[in-house]
Amino acid sequence: MTVLEARGVSKAFGQVAALRSADLRLEAGQVHGLLGENGAGKSTLVGILTGLQAPDSGVVAVGGQPVARLTPGSARALGIACIHQQPALVPDLSVAENLALRLDPPRALGRVRRDRWRSRALDLLERAGGGVDPDTEAGALPLPLRQRVEIACALGSGARVLLMDEPTASLARPDQERLLALVRSLRASEVAILYISHRLEEVAALADRVTVLRDGATVATLPAGPGRSGPHDVAGWVRLMIDRDPPAGHAAPATAADRGDGIVDPRPPLALGLRAIGCRAVGIQDVSMDLPAGRITGLAGLVGSGRTGLARILAGLDPADAGTLEMDGRKVHARTPAEAIALGIACLPEDRRRHGVICGMSVAANLALASPGRVFPGGWLRAQAERDLAGHWIRALSIRTPGPAAEVGTLSGGNQQKVALGRWLATSPRVLVLDEPTQGVDVGAKAEIHRIIRDLAGSGMAILLISSDLPELLSLSDHLHVFRAGRCVAGFPGGSPADVVMAAALGVEAAVARPPGEDAP
Repeated sequence: MTVLEARGVSKAFGQVAALRSADLRLEAGQVHGLLGENGAGKSTLVGILTGLQAPDSGVVAVGGQPVARLTPGSARALGIACIHQQPALVPDLSVAENLALRLDPPRALGRVRRDRWRSRALDLLERAGGGVDPDTEAGALPLPLRQRVEIACALGSGARVLLMDEPTASLARPDQERLLALVRSLRASEVAILYISHRLEEVAALADRVTVLRDGATVATLPAGPGRSGPHDVAGWVRLMIDRDPPAGHAAPATAADRGDGIVDPRPPLALGLRAIGCRAVGIQDVSMDLPAGRITGLAGLVGSGRTGLARILAGLDPADAGTLEMDGRKVHARTPAEAIALGIACLPEDRRRHGVICGMSVAANLALASPGRVFPGGWLRAQAERDLAGHWIRALSIRTPGPAAEVGTLSGGNQQKVALGRWLATSPRVLVLDEPTQGVDVGAKAEIHRIIRDLAGSGMAILLISSDLPELLSLSDHLHVFRAGRCVAGFPGGSPADVVMAAALGVEAAVARPPGEDAP
């Protein structure tokens, strides 16, 4: 039974056509994958199906009946729920209060019955995967756990249609498996699920059908499932998404340690050293590691292991209260973001829309935010300097934008990520910390970001790469550290077996005891 349908839907933002007569049909008890590059129109289509945006033309039908004007309220009443890539929770309210506000707003806006809502929140959170204290402020939760609260909310609303936008983008493998099991159980209960993900193997294992968007138009709707070939497999989907054969695999990183004569320097210069670093605020304890110039150092671990906490220390957001940082043979301090920037340490944050870009500001203004001395000398804006800086990084990073004056919020997720990266590259950092740099970006943008990372390392920059995508870490990293419970528990050379690295992250002692080869410097 068709429960939600879009027929011939078009939507333009100014001169940019986001959707061009797109079609989509969701059936009860099926998982339907929605595929496309960043900018293909996926988020716009989801916005229309949830009532956040009105189509310029076309029809949206629920249960076979056209809906004249879908709003967020009417969409919820019709049983349509969305798990957004960036969860929309009230940060200063507890998890239980957020659930009360979303599921029972009249009472929540009056007087919340806290015991009742805490009990209900515990039940819903357990069904959504557990691991969340209902009394915790929503703003204090990491992104994966805020997403889990969104799923609990959808379960509590009794949704008939669930739209999931990059639900596993920031989840480590065990959390991914729990979420996929939850999706399968929802399908068995006759919920229609729209599943948007750039992890195409995941879609292939989960979806019953897929729809491919390209440049705002529906180019194909195909049956999916394991064992299919031709246009029905992952390679076929990629060809449909980008209208060309998928790019060939990348070569191994060409880092500054390779002098070009086939001889690799085993001891590249040290850009930054961490010595017994600890910080009670983020739960980091006794972390020591070297970040060599021209090398990509990977940081693996499960969600909550402390990876992002270490990034915050290096960015000066949560200063270390134990241990030391070393640079050029001397002790240095990163007690504030300004001190970190002055040392040449830049950090691309995990949560792009909350901390990476300011969506209501222009591309040019976002790119210039970390370089006030260049565009605000003496406290006055030099508009030409801002335009020149923006033009350089738009070209260097191939940012797809109508122009430097365009609002960042109108760009696709991959291009927003490039803007956030360009802002920090404009500071000419010696050390670049990348926290989930390819989260929620399509296959084409992901390959491009990987190329940029390798090129930056090749130019001599030290890179600390944090990612929940273990194959990404293993393919990019020269050396890999594994975090667990705020500590660095193991080290492996790049390209080590994924199961060995994951076993270390899970605390399997046998794996830690037999790392392949010696730790790299």
